[in-house]
Amino acid sequence: MVLLLHRDSSVNMYRVDLPVDQSMERAIDKRRSAEAERKAWIYNTRLRVMGLDVDALNKQVQEKKLQQHTEKQRDKAWDMLRNQQDRFLLQRDIDEKEKRKATFKDLTQYWASQQQVEDSSDADLNLDLKGAFKTTVPEGYKLGPASMQIFHGEDVGCEQTRREQMKKTQKDLQAQMDDKERRHREDKHQEMLVNRAMVHQDLRKGQMDAHEEELKKASRVALNNYNQTLAAEQEENHKEQRWTEERENSAEIWHTMTSDMMTERVEAPEGAVGGGRPPQILSDRWKGMSSEQLSALHREREQQRLDRQRQIDAEKIKKAAWDLQLLKLSREADEEEKRAAELRRQQRVEMDQFNRQLAREQQMHQEYLKKLYTNKPTEDYFHHFNSSSR
Repeated sequence: MVLLLHRDSSVNMYRVDLPVDQSMERAIDKRRSAEAERKAWIYNTRLRVMGLDVDALNKQVQEKKLQQHTEKQRDKAWDMLRNQQDRFLLQRDIDEKEKRKATFKDLTQYWASQQQVEDSSDADLNLDLKGAFKTTVPEGYKLGPASMQIFHGEDVGCEQTRREQMKKTQKDLQAQMDDKERRHREDKHQEMLVNRAMVHQDLRKGQMDAHEEELKKASRVALNNYNQTLAAEQEENHKEQRWTEERENSAEIWHTMTSDMMTERVEAPEGAVGGGRPPQILSDRWKGMSSEQLSALHREREQQRLDRQRQIDAEKIKKAAWDLQLLKLSREADEEEKRAAELRRQQRVEMDQFNRQLAREQQMHQEYLKKLYTNKPTEDYFHHFNSSSR
């Protein structure tokens, strides 16, 4: 059943049938099932044996093999992932080098084709003044001072400066080439070291894997030997247990055959316990009651029956006497009730007579008052008032 709480019919409607967290109940059920399975295994006499449990040992061996197989598959997966990442890193380095080489080549071509010295705005300033300046001026056009680009005597050592700049540029270019070559050699050397380290690491891992495999093989051999030893010991324990059980069973059979239960002795159930106490009856050896015991039992039962009959007769007499007493008390109560009723009747009669007498006297008094107050007063009546100073 879904329970809904209405806060406001025009606004919202809240639901409280939220799902309950069943994780705690599932955990409790799981523990109960495990405990029930454990009890069933412990209290089962067919499966419970003394010594080692071969099924449990076989189960442990299977779990160990499964764990080793899982670890081997996991190591193989990690090796494949590591090799794949190494190949990916090497390919990325190669792609980056190729990309830098192509970028440098494109940049060099752009410099050679788009940024030549002759195409610069001040290229004519760098030309030789002796015949190299060949600027054409249209006919009839006059050039002003703003059209001058170079003056006489300006930049006298330009050739020497240009040669120095060229030497410096060549020197810088050679230094850059040497630095590039050096970095290239260092990168090659670093790559060689990395490859050597990876090869050494792979060899080391192969050796460690082989050593670990040998250790696992040795541990498996040792475990198999230990399990065989345990199995032999368990078989010996089983033989000893069977021999002990057979000996105990034979002793029990002999004891049963020679016991009082099989011989059926009458005196067997009665055993003296000492200390002045009556003899104890052994229920597992009791063969029944003797004729004397039966006669005593019948006499005791007859005596109990007579005592019970006398008790019943006494109770009947007592009950009859009590009923007679109750009848007498009820008659006396009825007579007392009748006398009380007669007395009340007489009292009511006397009360009625007294009330009628009072009514007659009241009526006579009313008639007297009526006659008294209906007569007109005389002058003598009024002279009775204020006749003195007091």
